[in-house]
Amino acid sequence: MSTVNNSSHESDNTFASSEISLPRPIRFWLMLLFNIPSIICSFCLILHIIIDRIQRYALQNHTILLILVFGLPIQLMDINFYLVFFRYGSVQPSKPFICLLWWLADYGFYIGGIILMAWLAIERHILIFHNRLVGNQRGRFYFHYLPLIIILTYIFLFYSIVIFFLPCQNTYDYLVPVCGASPCYQTYGILCMWEFIVNTTTPIFLEGIGSISLVVRVQWQKQRLNKSTQWRKQRRMTIQLCLISSLNLILNLPIYLIPLAHLCGLPSEYGIQAELYFFFLGYFVIFLFPFASLCQFPKLRKIIIMKILNVISKRSRHTAVVAPIMKDMQMDRLA
Repeated sequence: MSTVNNSSHESDNTFASSEISLPRPIRFWLMLLFNIPSIICSFCLILHIIIDRIQRYALQNHTILLILVFGLPIQLMDINFYLVFFRYGSVQPSKPFICLLWWLADYGFYIGGIILMAWLAIERHILIFHNRLVGNQRGRFYFHYLPLIIILTYIFLFYSIVIFFLPCQNTYDYLVPVCGASPCYQTYGILCMWEFIVNTTTPIFLEGIGSISLVVRVQWQKQRLNKSTQWRKQRRMTIQLCLISSLNLILNLPIYLIPLAHLCGLPSEYGIQAELYFFFLGYFVIFLFPFASLCQFPKLRKIIIMKILNVISKRSRHTAVVAPIMKDMQMDRLA
């Protein structure tokens, strides 16, 4: 694969059509200010699930853990590549390998997270209403671990092959975000259609259907299980799924509905700016997902809140002590 240098005129046109009208400095600070607490929250959740033995063995936490892990390359690579681009006006360093890594994070890990969210919605039905299926070691393997193994294997194989090993020529435009966001595998009609239908659109619709039907089924059983420990556990899992699914559907569904409308006859010039805005807003799924996941972990949530309150109170006490001292020093100077 080799770099193809575009002319200045072509780059300007691509640049104009690849970015939203929101100024770069605003996008820079929005992404930075949301990304930092999101990374901290992600690491807190990951460590909490791994270190705490009860949380580590709880089946309902495994898919959440994988989605959080899939979000890290986006938070640590994708977002940082964007921030560097906003700072310097070009991809830095301007190397093909950087573009390939950016595409892997932007396509492979992001879409992998979408597929895992769809499985999360389906898995909640199994854990809440068909928990006998995972009541023994064989059931846990076939209905919990095996689907996750298949999903992870598929995601890594598909995106490793199409991004790094497909025999086609990539075009890297270092003057636009995500190096132009045009990996050459998308020029293969069957691969592009497969990704659009199988990897993105279908999982999002499955997640929506699974989440809505779960709420209906849980409400249907609410009277029978009301105020029981089992009901409280189901309620937490349902609330968590509703928060995650609402976030994902609101921000991601329009990204794939617009191309679907184009396939159904909508003129291609319609919806371009809206699609670019939704691509930008799609990053807020990554930013907010760790916080939406906290409702499943009330103890960790209390610890985080207490830590934040302690930091705020310490700073308040420090300010209260420093202010009179500074005032006395100023009075001494005047004297």
